[in-house]
Amino acid sequence: MKPKQSRRQGSGPTIADVAREAGVSPMTVSRVINGEDNVRSRTREIVNAAIKSLGYTPNSAARSLAGGAQIKIGLMHSNLSASYLSAFLIGALEQTSRYNIQLVVEHCDVELNADSVAAHMLNGGVEAMLLPPPLSDLPAVLEVLESSETPAVLIASELPRNNISVVKIDDYQAAYEMTRHIASLGHRRIGFITGDRGQQVSLRRLEGYRQALKDSGLAPSAELEVEGFFTYRSGLLGAEQLLDLELPPTAIFACNDEMAAATISVAQRRGLDIPKDLTVCGFDDTALATTIWPELTTIHQPVVDMSRAAVDLLVKKVRAVRAGEAEQGQQVQLDFTLIRRRSDAPPKI
Repeated sequence: MKPKQSRRQGSGPTIADVAREAGVSPMTVSRVINGEDNVRSRTREIVNAAIKSLGYTPNSAARSLAGGAQIKIGLMHSNLSASYLSAFLIGALEQTSRYNIQLVVEHCDVELNADSVAAHMLNGGVEAMLLPPPLSDLPAVLEVLESSETPAVLIASELPRNNISVVKIDDYQAAYEMTRHIASLGHRRIGFITGDRGQQVSLRRLEGYRQALKDSGLAPSAELEVEGFFTYRSGLLGAEQLLDLELPPTAIFACNDEMAAATISVAQRRGLDIPKDLTVCGFDDTALATTIWPELTTIHQPVVDMSRAAVDLLVKKVRAVRAGEAEQGQQVQLDFTLIRRRSDAPPKI
């Protein structure tokens, strides 16, 4: 089992440490650090006391990299799971606090107003944009950014764009390794709950699952593949569909931890023991993976580090733009890890 760490090895206290010490959100700590007015005086006192107690200091060298004048970065989100969004925000807030950056966070609806929200943020002075999925694959938003030549970093995107950077993991290989792991336990019928198939990352994970089955001597089966949408409810529906099969799977691999947690709920409601009667595995390794029982075997996606890396790329790009220099888009790929916990086991004989 992966050891737990309260903070990054070899680093000082972070904004998340200050937030825990003060009993507030990382967003509130960021507001205090940036001197914003919309914080109660008592809360400000508590946060400042925590900063002093922990010896937290925003990295002045990193601040200087921003080029002096404050940078305003926009972060748009839509339809993200709560656990994923929380981890992503922690990384973004920690890193923006180390630069002279104002982080503007906006929610939008993918189908209704994502492009107009992006345009509104740019009109409000946002100089660069950070886009987690599903927005990182949304053509309407990307067209707004490209037409305005706005620096952007896409998270978990498989759609290359000129001058737009990407931070991701190898989703194909991660799904491949998890499926091979499940097959190595002896499972022959492995169900798969996909993410939204309108997202490239979901298709890459599906491709990895299918190839791993073939390489394990197993034939992919359409009835064992059900579509989810990265939501708990879609996980419930997907698990019901798989377990209602005349010959149900002995293992289910869900494309995120929320859908895996929903699968465990459905199985336990049917009187199945996890993992004796059914192996369940997830993807992301969010906080949810270790707050349910049994704890999930899952793919650790370094969401916090991906968010930090994205902010670093945006700062570099904005500095180049301000200096009148060309800065090409980059692709940064971080490592994933397969984390075994208590939700997988060999099938019953």
